[in-house]
Amino acid sequence: MQEYERWGAKIYDVDGSETDIFTLLKLHGFNAIRLRTFVSPQVKYGYAASGCDHDAEAYSDKEHVIAYAQKVKAAGMAFLLDIHYSDNWADPGKQIIPSRWRNVQTSDALADSVYAYTYDLVSSLKQVNATPDMVQIGNETTPGILIHVPNSKTNCWGDGVDKAPTSINGDMGTSLGKANAGKYFKAGIRAVKAVSQNIKTVLHIESIRKTSTVDWWMNEIFKNQKVPADVMGFSAYTAYGDDKPDKWNSLFKNLTSTYSNLEFIVAEYNGGESDNTYSYDGSRKKAVDMVRGLDRWIGAFFWEPTLSGAWGPALFDWDGPDLRANKKAFDEYKVEF
Repeated sequence: MQEYERWGAKIYDVDGSETDIFTLLKLHGFNAIRLRTFVSPQVKYGYAASGCDHDAEAYSDKEHVIAYAQKVKAAGMAFLLDIHYSDNWADPGKQIIPSRWRNVQTSDALADSVYAYTYDLVSSLKQVNATPDMVQIGNETTPGILIHVPNSKTNCWGDGVDKAPTSINGDMGTSLGKANAGKYFKAGIRAVKAVSQNIKTVLHIESIRKTSTVDWWMNEIFKNQKVPADVMGFSAYTAYGDDKPDKWNSLFKNLTSTYSNLEFIVAEYNGGESDNTYSYDGSRKKAVDMVRGLDRWIGAFFWEPTLSGAWGPALFDWDGPDLRANKKAFDEYKVEF
């Protein structure tokens, strides 16, 4: 949205009235916003690196996140800060160590870097009255966190990488990597709690269809590594093979029973059956309703309101340079929060 606003895009509600993104979403029942952040997006291999498809402005850096977090708070909405711990997208395919930390030689030093960065970011938000309600320590960290380094073939999206030295990478495919990952998660959590004990800390993985992977990951992180997070989050995408919300119910209930000290969120969902395709069959509302009906499941975040893609369509349609709310999409969200 910050990019669109810079280009002069206007936002129109389903009735044709001009508004802003926060007012519109809140009017339609949305009550929380999830903002991502990259460490240094303008560096080589970063999200806003020179010569890549993205705008060269450093969107999703500390300053841009602070500016939008203030708008979230001004709108009276809850705020989840999603820290990628990378200069670009961190996901199951790549967890690239930020450029400023790539000379670090030990896992203890890298954990210190995680702590210092997290503390600075979250305390800076607190200083401008934009303290997050929740902070996500890493993004889709199923394979681990802080695993990779770029090479000459790495593209603008961060694809095509090498593994960092075994001594420091948080690759959960190895015993040392599991211990490193646990150390890095704990460092981020400690930093958040040092700013405020009231902020909930979140961990996040994807591929909920692979229940054995979910069970393995959570057992390793919470029982073996004893990472003290407050909330566990999942990506759940029909278009990526996770099926419809009705199929998530048994897994979600089992997790609630197994991990009685955790709360849970669906950190990302869309409902699209395939690339930019959604049948408007009520699946999106079902995802919200299911979460609301489960014990200790506290929220679900739609990906991505203004952007269509392989995950499914947006909640808005482009009308020239402007975004207009899709009535069929928002009609599904006529629920009381």
